Amino acid sequence: QVQLVESGGGLVQPGGSLRLSCVASGYTFSDYEMGWFRQAPGKEREFIAHISWSGGMTEYGDSVEGRFTISRNNAENTLYLQINALKPEDTAVYYCHAQRLTVVATYDYWGQGTQVTVST
Repeated sequence: QVQLVESGGGLVQPGGSLRLSCVASGYTFSDYEMGWFRQAPGKEREFIAHISWSGGMTEYGDSVEGRFTISRNNAENTLYLQINALKPEDTAVYYCHAQRLTVVATYDYWGQGTQVTVST
């Protein structure tokens, strides 16, 4: 079955960095567009970043542009999110997302999330 497993979250001080990973299994990773979202307590899930199937195109949410970098390694079925200059408002659960659009169907998968806490 399809699995997306995030890792790399934790407690970090403001200004620090983290690298989140998402390992995919159960489907053809390179066929899917991938993305990262986050959800803070009491808030709606927020778009962070998106990457095309080949990795050639990326886009970012306004709140993280310039500090976050999304990348993927199709040979290792892994998605990454490099987070720099962390702020307390970046505290949230970060989710990995896979999507494939076809003429007849849309396929969506989510990971279970990894907690990122930015605090002194």
